[in-house]
Amino acid sequence: MNPCTFSISRLREMFIKHELSPVEIVTDTLDFIYKKNPSINAFLHINQQCIDEAKKSEERYLKGKAGKLLDGIPIAIKDNICTVDQPTTCASKILKGYMSPYDASVVRKLKQEGAIFTGKTNMDEFAFGSSTENSAFGPTLNPHNLERVPGGSSGGSAAAVASFMVPGALGSDTGGSIRQPASFCGVIGLKPTYGRVSRYGLVAFGSSLDQIGPFASNIRDVCIILNAISGYDEQDSTSCDIEVPDYEKSLDIPLKKKEISVGIPEEYFEEGLCSEIKEKINKLLDNLSNDGFCIKKINLPHTHYGIATYYILATAEASTNLARFDGIRFGYRSNNSKTIFDLYTNTRGEGFGKEVKRRIILGTFVLSSGYYEAYYLKAQKVRTLIMKDFADAFQSVDFIITPTTPETAFKLGEKSTDLLKMYLSDIFTVNANLAGIPGINLPIGLSSDKLPIGVQILAPAFKEENLLRFAYYIEQNLTRE
Repeated sequence: MNPCTFSISRLREMFIKHELSPVEIVTDTLDFIYKKNPSINAFLHINQQCIDEAKKSEERYLKGKAGKLLDGIPIAIKDNICTVDQPTTCASKILKGYMSPYDASVVRKLKQEGAIFTGKTNMDEFAFGSSTENSAFGPTLNPHNLERVPGGSSGGSAAAVASFMVPGALGSDTGGSIRQPASFCGVIGLKPTYGRVSRYGLVAFGSSLDQIGPFASNIRDVCIILNAISGYDEQDSTSCDIEVPDYEKSLDIPLKKKEISVGIPEEYFEEGLCSEIKEKINKLLDNLSNDGFCIKKINLPHTHYGIATYYILATAEASTNLARFDGIRFGYRSNNSKTIFDLYTNTRGEGFGKEVKRRIILGTFVLSSGYYEAYYLKAQKVRTLIMKDFADAFQSVDFIITPTTPETAFKLGEKSTDLLKMYLSDIFTVNANLAGIPGINLPIGLSSDKLPIGVQILAPAFKEENLLRFAYYIEQNLTRE
């Protein structure tokens, strides 16, 4: 039996009724991971000690004291989220074997809710990529087709959920790194509002863009995980002290369909979008309209500047954040150095992969004297315009529906030599990060070659509750083939 074919909510019921035990589930989960992972490479580190935690969870259930959200539930963690008991390598040679001295806030919160960590998942090195091909420890493969990529940078977490190795996982999203792999792998992936979930303990890529979020196979499970990890954290200066609703309970509140309007931005449906994806989304929109929802065409006029703006700002922030990896304080240190200059250059030259070096160089360039105003400052101004576009749009609509990706999962190596095409994989997702608003990928069917197709739903800042209720309605009523 593969226990992770059960949902998180179903597993909780089975634990309470003593139909299954956490030890049975975790033992079977580990066996399945060891069997399945060699062909997919979703996990970089497997936590062999998690059965001890499962025994503690089982005792709580036997004593009737297991009132926690995720007690006994196996959860996977992206390898750029710090954990004290497992390595945190960011899929990079420069951090190979590194053990964090502290847990990220989301990990601490999940432990408080009884979650069992099965291991750390593969990713593009330091989250730089859209395919999980940039990992120093080999690419992750798409469970739906092993010749295809799972998306990135959180491809390991998406693939782990899609292949039923775990019922839920955490990823990070800087420009689409949860939603895009969720689309490619056919699972739910949520990027919360910037500031909704603490970033303390997340190895930073773009500090003004990064956000931790959940993967799961259904909306209710996403709500359960989001309930566990959301909330203010005094250790994160960007964390917002805003009340967190009970996302799972809110799913049972009926929608007032005739009062809900959905915006369709024309800029997201132009040339370059796969015809099958467009067809699936149009079918969904027709069904929503027939059900009583108001569908409106809207404009987000600065959409086309999103990719350029994102890659200027994200690489600038990455260049600054990765300066700490120097061979002095922690991580890999080159042994071929006679001077301090050699130590810095050799350590970073040997420890970082090509894509990481490329983005550091680009980020350093846009921040350099003479180019700061021409690129970085101008990008910040365009970001403000993109934020205003969304703010204006949400004055007249409750949600915005767009494609998540311009195409289905592409083949391994297909875009490795054409970086512009690779970067354009995030063309529909980056603007949500620039604006700081929540977005979710929802699977809506399969292509003619049996690859998952997803739709992206966006909502105003801190309106995850409404977003998840709307996505749940679609999941329950409109996504069955």
